[in-house]
Amino acid sequence: SHIMSEYVRMTDTERDQIDQDAQVFMRTCADAIHQLRTEAHKGVQSTQVKEHRTAVLDFIEDYLKRVCKLYSEQRAIRVKRVIDKKRL
Repeated sequence: SHIMSEYVRMTDTERDQIDQDAQVFMRTCADAIHQLRTEAHKGVQSTQVKEHRTAVLDFIEDYLKRVCKLYSEQRAIRVKRVIDKKRL
């Protein structure tokens, strides 16, 4: 209970700011991956290097998609709770 007494709840404004920042960050990451993908093969002659870079970028892109999905699920839970509170 001591830990809970020190726990401070976030305000809706703080949650909204985190949501906004997260969306900007995810968009920035997606843009960076796209830019890396276009530049990854410039000047590279080796097929092995090209395949390796493609695999790494595919992995990073997949990871970002999983993070975005998790974020969307968490945000949906938050929205559902807000709607449920308003109904009460």
